[in-house]
Amino acid sequence: MRAYVVNKWDHPSQLKLVDDAPEPQAAADEIVVDVYSSALNFFDILQAQGKYQIKPPFPFTLGAEFAGKVAKGSPIPKGCPYKPGDRVFGQAQGSFADKVAVKWQLHVNRLPDNLTFDQGAGLHITWPTSYEALVSRAELKPGEYILINAAAGGVGIVAVQLAKALGATVIAAAGSQSKLDICKTYGGADYTVNYTEKDWQKKVLQITGGKGVDVVYDPVGRIADSLKCIAFKGRAVVVGFAAGQIEKLPLNIVLLKNISIIGIHWGLYASKEPSRISTVWEELLGLFASGRIKPIIYDKIFSLDEVTVGLDALERRQTWGKVIVHVKDEEQRTVAKL
Repeated sequence: MRAYVVNKWDHPSQLKLVDDAPEPQAAADEIVVDVYSSALNFFDILQAQGKYQIKPPFPFTLGAEFAGKVAKGSPIPKGCPYKPGDRVFGQAQGSFADKVAVKWQLHVNRLPDNLTFDQGAGLHITWPTSYEALVSRAELKPGEYILINAAAGGVGIVAVQLAKALGATVIAAAGSQSKLDICKTYGGADYTVNYTEKDWQKKVLQITGGKGVDVVYDPVGRIADSLKCIAFKGRAVVVGFAAGQIEKLPLNIVLLKNISIIGIHWGLYASKEPSRISTVWEELLGLFASGRIKPIIYDKIFSLDEVTVGLDALERRQTWGKVIVHVKDEEQRTVAKL
């Protein structure tokens, strides 16, 4: 089986695709999935180096998101609704491989008929993260203004779409005009601002009539800068620190503006609030079926032997949307190599 096997902590650029990795063995609560597409995440880069909170024992296979079919011969645990051949997507350690073992109860969903494997591979982390952040944590309401930082990225472009679906006015922020164009063209953002420009917050205040935004959604580490254009009683959601530095916030501004600083760690819901997971997915899958939202994927789709190239592009911030790895076609076992 082909896989990216990690035997020591190192930068992912040093990883090699092997052809003789052992196939995964399903535990009692797992099924085995033939992976057709995988998705890249920034934390894959960190995990390969031992810098991520999840540190599997060596050797382990990199990758966390996939779409594919339940494998022929996969064990089907009691109560599991899936059968061999079913199209599914989900989250499991080891997704940069031909096969992956995954816990069926919380980490697998049926792939909607109107989505391809490439579209489905990047759903399981970014979409529920953004949905829960906006709906449950920030309680975004119709008519409110929201500033979405790094809005062309994987979770950012999802947040743009969801905020629009929730009836908010979206101000998308990114660091280049090309990425701002992505936010408008693919996400449907109402306004855009370039946060590399001096005093960019003044444009946000101008857009909001001097009030400031009701909600800040930040996956990159720009909360402190964004507090300069947040409204009284505004809510700022901490989604991540893609810029690499954990922020130190000026709490005097939090006090003076009556601001709420809110965190979202979707991965913790499996152990802390598992009942919420099915509710979120029911609502999201309904939105996908209606066509009101759709996956936005980077226009360069990588093959399995190009995973390190894709991770490099992700690390250099050259990508937008969700970055996808096409593992194999439905008609053939593996992607042919030139």
